[in-house]
Amino acid sequence: MLEAKFPLPAPKESSRMICLQVMPSFVLAGLGMVTAGILLDQVQHWTVFQEISEVFILVPALVGLKGNLEMTLASRLSTAVSANTILHTDTQRKMLTSTANTGQLEEPQRQWRTLCCNLALIQVQATVVGFLAAVAAVSLGGLTRGRVDVVHAAILCASSVTAAFLAALSLGLVTVAVIIGSRRVGVNPDNVATPIAASLGDVITLSLLAALSRFFLCYRVCAFFLLLAPLWVLVARRSPPIAEVLKSGWQPVILAMSLSSVGGLILDKTLSNPNFEGMAVFTPVINGVGGNLVAIQASRMSTYLHYWSIPGALPFKITTDCPGPFATFFSSDLNSKSARVLAMLVVPGHLLFLYVIHLAQAGHAAMTVAFVVCYLSAALLQVVILLHAANLMVRWLWRRGLDPDNFSIPYLTALGDLLGTAFLALSFRLIHQISS
Repeated sequence: MLEAKFPLPAPKESSRMICLQVMPSFVLAGLGMVTAGILLDQVQHWTVFQEISEVFILVPALVGLKGNLEMTLASRLSTAVSANTILHTDTQRKMLTSTANTGQLEEPQRQWRTLCCNLALIQVQATVVGFLAAVAAVSLGGLTRGRVDVVHAAILCASSVTAAFLAALSLGLVTVAVIIGSRRVGVNPDNVATPIAASLGDVITLSLLAALSRFFLCYRVCAFFLLLAPLWVLVARRSPPIAEVLKSGWQPVILAMSLSSVGGLILDKTLSNPNFEGMAVFTPVINGVGGNLVAIQASRMSTYLHYWSIPGALPFKITTDCPGPFATFFSSDLNSKSARVLAMLVVPGHLLFLYVIHLAQAGHAAMTVAFVVCYLSAALLQVVILLHAANLMVRWLWRRGLDPDNFSIPYLTALGDLLGTAFLALSFRLIHQISS
């Protein structure tokens, strides 16, 4: 175990420090999600959304794909930066050479290659999974409606692949800038990178999908971006750690996409029901907040494990593989402290976002006491489940020798999309039952 070999103490973070670093990016990301919700509330009435309702199935999967790729990229680079910040000697760095991505941003000659390979990786993942998300949306829509429209399927595929490609490129560059900027100003990138990476992501992805669907792109556009995928593969393979992710990192993003598609099916069914009017504006908010908070926790836990141990063995400080909910939130270790801080941000954060939605007169849902209580209960339950799931999943992946930076966030954010959409639908149904 590497813990005994580290002569320097782990960096200390108080609850106040964690909160102060997380809060600005959390609020910024939340406001971006509110904007995305207002946008979805508007575009749901466009002709293309009315004629091709499978677009609603595609929305959570495509927006979630953006989160999966950018947040995973942010987590990988945050671990790289944090590892070099907390490991002060060459000996300590060499002891962690078996850990993927550790130390790659400290050496100038490797920095450019590492960043380019990471960006190429998310381009090929975005292209392929964007196409598969469209196929899943068409398939689920065909199963529920009993038929598949070939023209609509072509529009969905072209729009999905193009939106995924352009969103991944722009957001990947933003993520890299945030990681490097955080390190230079002395802020822990684990606390800020994932929310900032997502702050504009929902709006950009949703805007691209809506605009591209409206302009009816032809299948040739889809084929063009798919043909670029081998080029991104060649670039990504230049880095051995990224080449390994390129081979083994498909399962989490594809399964996460499938899970988000189920949430999209729920969204598709509820938006057509007048009892759920206004749900569109709240869906990106509740899903995005839950996904961002759990991504912060997963990224922090991954960095913690990279510091104290190597994949395959938990450090001495972690005494159990399967902690209960009490240990997740009320123990004395640093990860439990951050889980408490993140959970406490849920209610005040959502109250702020609800107030902004109310000021924008969006959502078509009356901001009654009953609605606010149901909505906040759903959001808090979602985040508590996600934080506990992160505590279990990150440890499980680490014990199996898998890097949580690459595997945990796609699963957790997809679970957040499914739970958020389902809990929100239950809240609207409960409000309808109370008011009727």
